[in-house]
Amino acid sequence: MLPSVPQSGFLGGSAVEPTSIIELTISCRGLADMDVFSKSDPMVVTFIHPFGEDRWVEVHRTEVIQNTLEPKFSKKPVLTYNFEEQQKVKFEVYDIDSPSDMLSDHDFLGLAVCTLGQIVSSGMLELPLHVNKGKKCGTIILTAEELIFCKQEVELQFLGKNLDRMDWFGKSDPFLVFLKSTESGQYSVVHKTEVIKNTLNPTWKSFQISVRELCNGDMDRNIKVECYDWNRSGNHSFIGEFYMTVRQILQGPGPANEFTLINPAKKQKKSGYKGSGVIHLMNSILIERPSFLDFIKGGTELQCTIAIDFTASNGHPSSPDSLHYTGGMTLNPYADAIQAVGQIIRDYDTDKMFPVLGFGARIPPDGKVSHEFFVNFHPTNPYCNDIEGVLAAYRNCISRVQLYGPTNFAPVINHVAKFAATYTDGSQYFFLLIITDGVITDMPQTKEAIIRASMLPMSIVIIGVGAADFAAMEELDADTVALTSGNKVAARDIVQFVPFRNFKGPQVGGQASMLQLAKAVLAEIPTQFLSYMKDKGIKPKPPRTDTHSLPPDPEVLLFGDKAVGFMSVAQQCVS
Repeated sequence: MLPSVPQSGFLGGSAVEPTSIIELTISCRGLADMDVFSKSDPMVVTFIHPFGEDRWVEVHRTEVIQNTLEPKFSKKPVLTYNFEEQQKVKFEVYDIDSPSDMLSDHDFLGLAVCTLGQIVSSGMLELPLHVNKGKKCGTIILTAEELIFCKQEVELQFLGKNLDRMDWFGKSDPFLVFLKSTESGQYSVVHKTEVIKNTLNPTWKSFQISVRELCNGDMDRNIKVECYDWNRSGNHSFIGEFYMTVRQILQGPGPANEFTLINPAKKQKKSGYKGSGVIHLMNSILIERPSFLDFIKGGTELQCTIAIDFTASNGHPSSPDSLHYTGGMTLNPYADAIQAVGQIIRDYDTDKMFPVLGFGARIPPDGKVSHEFFVNFHPTNPYCNDIEGVLAAYRNCISRVQLYGPTNFAPVINHVAKFAATYTDGSQYFFLLIITDGVITDMPQTKEAIIRASMLPMSIVIIGVGAADFAAMEELDADTVALTSGNKVAARDIVQFVPFRNFKGPQVGGQASMLQLAKAVLAEIPTQFLSYMKDKGIKPKPPRTDTHSLPPDPEVLLFGDKAVGFMSVAQQCVS
């Protein structure tokens, strides 16, 4: 048995790939002005180019900054940097003038393409933005910093007294900007408070921010705080600045945390200059945010339900070309996916019993079409004993049903959601694995079901098999834009879509590719899990002493020199 992997990720006598978690800081200069009566309202979208694929995948959107041609964004993409792999990254800049989530509805300001290695190695990389026919239109500035594992957050609140009057016909409209110092010596924006209108004595709302974001876990690293007077034009007036550290502010309110705002230009011009106001710390609380593994060790169980697509578009089961063909010497795509993911998830389920549902088939005895039936054909109990039992029930089912259609997801999602709704205390978290070959035919109902499920302890993973167009699945996998249906918005992202063909084909295959599939499928589960627990204010219970209830040592999670599955992801997920 291998020794347990510590939260730091270091394990003596072992090997791992040279990977790091990298946070990118993004700013722009000299953007095109697309608005008639004001400046552009820019946003940057980050795309990655998955290894071995001919496509770009959107992974992040910054916030929109109003009325500026030189934005400095506080919302930063976090990417995994692999030293031995050329990782292409694309940045597209848009002028946002409406609430639409469709990028095509906004003015395109330009794009830049580079590799993650270029950003990491350069310290600060400034690239020209290009539009049609190579026309240059401003630049984008990129810096990278490696993030450390840190589970702490701070809750802070500040007020200001006697700030400088910056408006002719009023007082000031002040807001604060917090900037962390990076290893390259630069300062990057990490948080902005709200604007308080027409006052020289503002009290800003309290906010929470991770210690990793604020100082990358270094309690003594300088944090710069700038105070501005908001202007509609986007040219905000600088009032003053001060410096602090996390260790300092954790001492709480008092003289040590009363900061005089200094405007260097005024200080240089005026011999009697004493400052531009005072910022007082009102409150500081250090909060320990539990990790995914803290909940698992405290007894939270993952309940995995598998739903299998038995529609006719999979092909006749007796044909070797069918996705459901069971007559060969190797596993078909459905069985491959079940085994790859099941080998990971089984170690987090104490009884190793998995409910398995089918949909889209005509079932015995009368051939009625069903979109929610038990694959083992037990009248009341859908559970199968371990992954071997799941595969046996699946093979038996293929010989008893008639593949039909259509492809409806909503019934199986609602089935699992019904059980998740009875366990909202954090004791169980439900995971629905849907394996399908086709385009969803009940998209409106599926969206409604997912939005309802987003308020429950539940995640959905969709594995697409075959060569179908899975564009609609990307809409459900709302990584950067919240899923909506009419006026309803998902409370959180709970869907992950993975195309099976990326892990099975002429260029890939074997055990390693199936473990890579499992890693891709399970990558977002810890983050989705923690977002539910945080939203509901649920804390993990103390670690259980009955070792049979805990996952085994992570040898089942290792292949080659790379940790996969929940363990490697969970060590990075803290909020």
